[in-house]
Amino acid sequence: MPDDLLSGPTVDRIDQWERGFIERAAQAKALAARTAELSATVRAPGGLVEVTVGADGQITRLRLDEEIRRQSASTTEQQIMAAIRAAQLDLIRQYGEVIAETVGAESETGRAVLAGLAERLRANEDEASS
Repeated sequence: MPDDLLSGPTVDRIDQWERGFIERAAQAKALAARTAELSATVRAPGGLVEVTVGADGQITRLRLDEEIRRQSASTTEQQIMAAIRAAQLDLIRQYGEVIAETVGAESETGRAVLAGLAERLRANEDEASS
């Protein structure tokens, strides 16, 4: 096989493409590992309600102070829902930071991950309100 087939611009482009692929795969792996560890905890004003959501936006912990009994059920419901939304917004913010640090905020991967999270959170909210 002639040596000129194993060198030149075509082979250089293939090598560059391969390095780019390996780099993007490493970035995606780092993104997945870091986002899997995310969570957000928010305490509602007054401190009677505290909500934690996991990396998927699902509630992983709900803490109600004993003093919650002194208020109406509708007030408690409003505080819980507000805390859930605030925790999910904080989670989206955290995702944005991790995406910017790993794959880039303007990358196709970054936009897709944020869009997927927002869609899951919307679906969860729709499910909860039905």
